[in-house]
Amino acid sequence: MAETNLRKWLKPSTRAAGYAEERKSGIHMRGKKKNQPLDDYNKGLRSGYMLAQSDAAGMYRYKMARDAGLEKKDAQQFSREKGTKLPEKKSSKKN
Repeated sequence: MAETNLRKWLKPSTRAAGYAEERKSGIHMRGKKKNQPLDDYNKGLRSGYMLAQSDAAGMYRYKMARDAGLEKKDAQQFSREKGTKLPEKKSSKKN
């Protein structure tokens, strides 16, 4: 699957902790721009508001997949995929 087809989401508490550090310091702490100053756009991203929808959608899809009987790893992969449909619900009864 193409990497551009993956949703990047985090648990809101995890994202908030990392972004609060970066906003306080005023510099990027991870990735390609590490140690470079934050511009206005990135300061806005780190306020959390702009990414809340993606986080909420990812958590919803993860919980939906877990309720359908998928394992944690499979549910996490499903929650990051865009435009995919949930597989059929797995039966928990053994014959």
